[in-house]
Amino acid sequence: MPMTEQALEPRLPQPHLRDTPQQPATAPSTAPAGERVTGAQSLIRALEECGVEVLFGIPGGAILPAYDPLLDSRRMRHILVRHEQGAGHAATGYAQATGKVGVCIATSGPGATNLVTPLLDAWMDSVPVVAITGQVPSRLIGTDAFQEADIVGITTPITKHSYLVTDPADIARVVSQAFRLAATGRPGPVLVDIAKDALQADTVFSWTSHTPDAPPVSRAHGKQIREAARLIAQSERPVLYVGGGVLKATATTELRQLAELTGAPVTTTLMALGAFPGSHRQHLGMPGMHGSVTAVAALQKADLIVALGTRFDDRVTGRADTFAPHAKVVHVDVDPAEIGKNRMADVSLVSDARTAIDDLARTLRPLIAEGHVGAAAKSRYTAWWQELNRLRASYPLAYDRPADNRLSPQQVIERIGQLAPSHTIFTAGVGQHQMWAAQYLPHEKPGTWLNSGGAGTMGYAIPAAMGAKVARPDSVVWAIDGDGCFQMTSQELTTCALNNIPIKVAVINNGALGMVRQQQNLLYNQRYSASTLHSAPDGDRSDGTRTPDFVNLAEALGCAALRCETADDLDDAIHTANAISDRPVVVDFIVEEDAMVWPMIPAGASNDAIMTALDLRPDFGQVED
Repeated sequence: MPMTEQALEPRLPQPHLRDTPQQPATAPSTAPAGERVTGAQSLIRALEECGVEVLFGIPGGAILPAYDPLLDSRRMRHILVRHEQGAGHAATGYAQATGKVGVCIATSGPGATNLVTPLLDAWMDSVPVVAITGQVPSRLIGTDAFQEADIVGITTPITKHSYLVTDPADIARVVSQAFRLAATGRPGPVLVDIAKDALQADTVFSWTSHTPDAPPVSRAHGKQIREAARLIAQSERPVLYVGGGVLKATATTELRQLAELTGAPVTTTLMALGAFPGSHRQHLGMPGMHGSVTAVAALQKADLIVALGTRFDDRVTGRADTFAPHAKVVHVDVDPAEIGKNRMADVSLVSDARTAIDDLARTLRPLIAEGHVGAAAKSRYTAWWQELNRLRASYPLAYDRPADNRLSPQQVIERIGQLAPSHTIFTAGVGQHQMWAAQYLPHEKPGTWLNSGGAGTMGYAIPAAMGAKVARPDSVVWAIDGDGCFQMTSQELTTCALNNIPIKVAVINNGALGMVRQQQNLLYNQRYSASTLHSAPDGDRSDGTRTPDFVNLAEALGCAALRCETADDLDDAIHTANAISDRPVVVDFIVEEDAMVWPMIPAGASNDAIMTALDLRPDFGQVED
C-alpha cells in the first residue's frame, strides 16, 4: 500500500545556512544495502543512521514490534517515561539544550494523542522533534479498531509534516526525510505514524541520507540588505528586537557584534533570553506583557525596529494597532509566512538569522567609516540613550519582601539564580513563576533557558529538565515550577530517579494557580473561582499546597526533598539542593499567596497601558515625529 503524507505549506523547509541535522560526524551517507530485515528493524537502523542517541517513550501494542530490535541497539538509549506527555516534553528539552532533533515514541490511540500537547508546544516554539507512533494494522485503519486514532489528521495543523507509513520499504526513507525536515529551515516537529503490520513485515533495508553535507544557503537579496542598512544608518531611535530564531540559527555572537557595531539598544523576547547577555549595558530586558518598562517603552518610542527571528507575538505587541506607532520595521525571518503576518515590514529579509545579521554588519561597516553609524554617530543616539537610561533608573524590576520573614517568590527565584553554578540550565513551567524566572534569573548564555512560550504548557518544566539533563549531563539543571504545574507531570521524577537523571526542582508553592488568581484579583473583583489549591478556609492565610505533601510525594518518587518556609533558611536550602548530585531533589518553597507579576500590560490593551503596580503607570514622555 502507498505511503500517505500530509503537510502544512507555510512551514515547508526553507534553505538554511547552518542546519545541524542529528547524525554522527563520521556516519556514512549510505548503509549496507540488500539485507533482509523486518520493518521494525529497519526503523531502528534508520534511527541509528540519523544519529539518534536517546529516545523517550512508552511501549504499547501497535509500536511493540519496534521495541524488540530496540533492545539490541548499542547506539541508542531508551528512557521509559511515566506518561507520553513527559516523553514529548523531554524530547523538546533535549532538542533545546543541544540543537539536535529530539525523539519520542508512543503507541497508537491514546498513546499517540498524549503526544499532541508536546507536538503543539514544539510547533509553537519551533523545536526540532520527531515523534514515532505505532498505528493499528493497515487493514484495520478506518474501522474504529481498538486503540485506533487518526493521529496524522489530528497533528497535521501542528507539525511541519505528518506521515502515515503502511509499506515497510518506505520506513527508512521516511525516517531520513523526517529528520531533515525537522531540523532544516524553521525547525519544528514531524510525526511518523507506522502501521503495525508494516513493522512486522519483511523488507530490504536501504539507506540514503536526506541530510546534505552542505545545505543550501538562505540569504536575503543584497538590495534588501542595503535598504535595511540604510534605515539603520538614518535612524535616531533604533531597537534590535530579538526573538528565538537567533538562538535557532546559533547567531548570538553575530548579534552581539551587530549590537556593539551600531550601538542600538537590544530587547530579547521570552524565547530569546540568553541570546544577548542580560547584564550587557545595551540590553533593556524582555518586552511584552510582563517585560521591563524600558523595553516596552523603547519599542513604543522607536523610529526603527530591527526584528531578528521573531514573530511579533500578541504578548509582545499588545493591541497591534497601537504597537510601535512611530517605527519602520526591518523583519528578518527564515519563514516567509511570518513576515507581514502580524506587523507589516518596510524591509523584509527572508533569511537565516545568522546570515542576515552577518550581511547587515558587513554592509554597515563602510557606513561606519563615513560616520553614519557606530562610534562616529554616538551624538545622534545620545538623546535616545538618555531617555532609555532615565526609564531604566526610574522603573527597575523590583519586589516587596514580606515583613514577617516569609518568602517572596521573586526572592526565591533570584537567589536560586545567584547561587547556581555557572552554565546552569533553567527550565520553567507556565504562570507567575515563569515570568519571575524570566525577570530575575541570570540570562547570560544561550541554551540555558528553556520554557514553553507559544503554547504556554503547564507541566513542561520537569520533563523538559529531564531531557536537558540527559543531553548535558555535566550541567546543573534547575526546574522552576509552580504547585499547579508540579502536579501535572511530577510522575516523571520517578523516571529521573530510576535513570540517574539528577535534576533539581524548585516548587514555588503559593497554594494557588497563581496567574489565574492574579487575573481574578485585578479583573474579577477578587472572586477566586477554582484557582485555590490549598485547603485553608476562605479568608485564612495560605501556607501553600499541603495536599499532597510535596516533600513526602517527592521522597516516594525516589527524590531527596526538603521544605523552606522562611527567608532565614533560604540560602541553606538552595545550598543543600545544589550539593545533592546522586538523585533528583525537590525543594518546596512556601511563598506568599498574593504576590503579583509586575510590570503588567492587561491582555488586549495597548503597551502604553503598562502598569508597574496596581493603578501605577510610568511616564513614557512624548515622542516628536
